[in-house]
Amino acid sequence: MSVSDPYNLKNARLGVLGGSGLYSIKELKNTKELKVETPFGDPSDSLRLGELGGMEIVFLARHGRHHTLTPTEIPYRANIWAMRSLGVRWILSPSAVGSLQEQIRPLDLVVPDQFIDRTHQRPLTFFSDGAVAHVTMADPFCHNLSRLIMEAGEALMPEGRQLHRGGTYLAMEGPAFSTRAESNLYRSWGCAVIGMTNHTEARLAREAEIAYTSLAMATDYDCWHESEENVSVEMVIDNLRANAELATKIVSSAAEIISKSRPQSFAHNALEFGLMTSKDNVPSDTRKKLNLFTARYWGDLE
Repeated sequence: MSVSDPYNLKNARLGVLGGSGLYSIKELKNTKELKVETPFGDPSDSLRLGELGGMEIVFLARHGRHHTLTPTEIPYRANIWAMRSLGVRWILSPSAVGSLQEQIRPLDLVVPDQFIDRTHQRPLTFFSDGAVAHVTMADPFCHNLSRLIMEAGEALMPEGRQLHRGGTYLAMEGPAFSTRAESNLYRSWGCAVIGMTNHTEARLAREAEIAYTSLAMATDYDCWHESEENVSVEMVIDNLRANAELATKIVSSAAEIISKSRPQSFAHNALEFGLMTSKDNVPSDTRKKLNLFTARYWGDLE
C-alpha cells in the first residue's frame, strides 16, 4: 500500500445496490454470477460482477432480482459484507423515494446529504458479541462520491426534470406507505424525500469503510399533496420504469469518472478511531466475523 494510495483503492471495485425497479444493469459486460457466503447469512441474491464505464462493478438487487424481500427482510449486513469481500470501496445506491417537497417533482432525482432514521426493526451494526465500535455518522454520505454522481447526473438530465443537490432522506420502516399525518410531520421537519432502505445501508457501509452515496429517484408526492393522487404501487411502478433507464446512464457515467479519479473518502478509515474494544478482549468467533474490516487495525488472523 503506497503513501499515495493509503486505502489500496487502485484495484478497488464500485458497488451498485439496485432498488425497486432496478434489478439488473443490462449494460454490464463480461458478467459473472457470484454466490457469496457471509458470517451474517446469505445476501439478497447472487452478486453480479462485470464491467461498466471502464470499471469493475459489483451489482446486487437489494430486494432480490424478483423483488421477494420487504425493506425489513433485506439482509443488510450480509449485503454490505459481501460487497466489501469482493473489493468494493464505493457504493452507489439508486433508490425509489417519495417526494416531501413541492419543488421535488415525480421523476426528479435527489442526491441527499442527511438522514433521519425512523426504522425500528433493523440490525444497524456489525459490532456486537464482545466487540464495540462507534463510527461517526455526522455526514452519512461521502462528499466526494456525491459530488461525482452529481457531476455525472447533471450532464444527463432530460429537459423538464431536475437533479437536486442535498436534502434530508427520512428512512421509514415500511413496507406500507406513510399516513397523511406522518407525511406532513416529516415535511414539517424539512425532510426532502422518504424511503425505506438507504439509512441502514449507509450505517453499515461506514463500518465496512465503504464510501456511500444515494441517487434518490422520486416516484410520487407520498400522500401529503392535496392536488395529486395518493401514492399507489401502480404509480410507483410506472415512474420506476422511467427512472431506471436514466439511473443506469448516470451510474455508467459515474463509473467512468470514479475509474479515473479513484476518490478517497473519510469513510475509508472510519474505524481508525472508532474501535473501542481491545482486540485481546474480543472473542475469537467475533474477531473472525469482523476480520474483513478490522485486519488493518487488529492484525490479520492466522
